[in-house]
Amino acid sequence: MKIIEYKNCLNIVVQFRDGYITNATYQEFCQEMIRNPYDKTIHNVGYIGVGLHLATLDGITTKKFRVWERMLQRCYDKKFHEKFITYENCITYEKWHNFQDFGDWFDDNYYEVEKNKMQLDKDILIKGNKIYSPDTCVFVPNKINSLFTKSNAKRGNYPIGVSYHIDSGKFEAQCNNKNKKYLGIFTTPEEAFSVYKIHKEKYIKQIADEYKGKIPEKLYNALYKYKVEITD
Repeated sequence: MKIIEYKNCLNIVVQFRDGYITNATYQEFCQEMIRNPYDKTIHNVGYIGVGLHLATLDGITTKKFRVWERMLQRCYDKKFHEKFITYENCITYEKWHNFQDFGDWFDDNYYEVEKNKMQLDKDILIKGNKIYSPDTCVFVPNKINSLFTKSNAKRGNYPIGVSYHIDSGKFEAQCNNKNKKYLGIFTTPEEAFSVYKIHKEKYIKQIADEYKGKIPEKLYNALYKYKVEITD
């Protein structure tokens, strides 16, 4: 940055390399206390920008900033990917690199359901989606979001909802929702999955009806149309 106008020691005009201009004191300039809101300081892609949305309020991190920062972490933090590999190829809509743009969308779309923690979801509206964007994201109560949690490492090579039953040498189907639901033992993994699929899709619709009128219509419709695939 450089000083482009010196009015007095308490009022100088500073310009950053990217063109951003701000006022400061000469002491702030000398001590490098001036911050450029367009510096990509959040996971090397995100920046605060200039606008109404605050990262902190009264010394406390705001909810919208926490949601924004965690979204960028899921997409761009290599250490995070080592633990949660499913996020490795995820990206964020470029305009949402600016906290102010994300904040606008947050204010228009955030809602709460009693006794539920709200979570930002990117792949219920569009299954398999890897992009966080205004068209793909929706806030979801944690009870709904947990319906789509997968334990790929635990189940091995078998379809979702299916595990090998050692005692019988056959295949067990069960649905791990709030409480595990045992669905029976079957000769092949495909038979076990077929029973799991029917039960899971029925249960998703049941939860959708439980939240009808409390969640956005597009989320309700996506839940009713959701199909469990053997490749999930």
